[in-house]
Amino acid sequence: MVNNSITFIGLDTHKEFFEVAYIEDNREAKPISLGRINGTKPALQKLVRQFESKHPSSTLHFVYEAGPCGYWIYRFLTSLGHCCYVVAPSLIPKKAGERVKTDKRDAVKLALLLRSGDMAPIYVPEPEDEAMRDLSRARETAMKDLKDAKYQLKAMLLRNNIRCEIQDNWSAKHLRWLTELILPHPSQQIVLQEAIQTITERIRRLEPLDNELSYHVKNWRYYPVVKAIQAMRGVRLLVAVGVIAELGDLSRFDHPRKLMSYLGLVPSEHSSGGKRRQGGITRTGNTRARRLLVEGAHTYRYAANVSTELQKRQESLSKEIVDIAWQAQLRLCRRYQRLMKRGKHYNLVVTAIAREMIAYIWAISREVVLTPVNPAKRLSRVPA
Repeated sequence: MVNNSITFIGLDTHKEFFEVAYIEDNREAKPISLGRINGTKPALQKLVRQFESKHPSSTLHFVYEAGPCGYWIYRFLTSLGHCCYVVAPSLIPKKAGERVKTDKRDAVKLALLLRSGDMAPIYVPEPEDEAMRDLSRARETAMKDLKDAKYQLKAMLLRNNIRCEIQDNWSAKHLRWLTELILPHPSQQIVLQEAIQTITERIRRLEPLDNELSYHVKNWRYYPVVKAIQAMRGVRLLVAVGVIAELGDLSRFDHPRKLMSYLGLVPSEHSSGGKRRQGGITRTGNTRARRLLVEGAHTYRYAANVSTELQKRQESLSKEIVDIAWQAQLRLCRRYQRLMKRGKHYNLVVTAIAREMIAYIWAISREVVLTPVNPAKRLSRVPA
């Protein structure tokens, strides 16, 4: 039997099983479905050995959709020396009249699209980068849970027309005032005590996460970039860690416009002929990184100024990085005021500032020299 140079293998992954289909690198070849295998490493390794024995002179190219199963399949296959690609489900082409969707069809479709080159693989982070991202997301989830508990308690007080004269909300004095509060009905008193206890527990839960994040980020390979981009206004530790943890290696973008498009901060467009129509931002890409940038963009509504805290963050940085940060502050503050005077909506102005912020973050990251990753441990992401 004559083997082709490349065998394209599509995996429709699930928690318990994988649907497998493959097609050879031949114009006349037809896709072949192999059925299901268990979603475990031994079963996947057995599948790889079967392909290696059946196609000894072929290069195996695997592909599967990104999903809740994560990247362990990618890392396992690349550790065996084979090419693997992870594709975003939203970027997979779909026919307008296609109404039947099965696991078998999905696996066949992935193999066909990989052979034709109609899919672009996504960026797969290194294991330590993914671990830092998980820690950053866990801290954000803890903060969200704390805010939700506070909102519920404040809504209860508002419904009962109870007003607090203490200005410093959620301080020790405010919490003491809440514990001394007496509601008219015993059932409401129970709800109040449960809410206070929930808030206290979630505050205690947030503190160790902050400490762990501050500790582990210093041992992270992207810590020089995290430290450098804090030279910018509106980018403190939590924002810097969150953005870099979500985006990973910014050097893979050769131009900041590609990074803006990746984050979904560029306006959508529908142009034809002599007409050009632009709409709101595309909102594609990483939602969390985009939200963190928008949060940081609010600080540019004030005049350009280097505060004491910002100066402390810039002390150990190079002159080139500090100059870029100051240039960014001058431009973005002027642009914010200019857009507001033109009558633009507040949300539109903040989004425009966030779009330019990521360009300056990209410029600062290029000034940082990182320690290269050991090539033996780096997972291949480039097609053979």
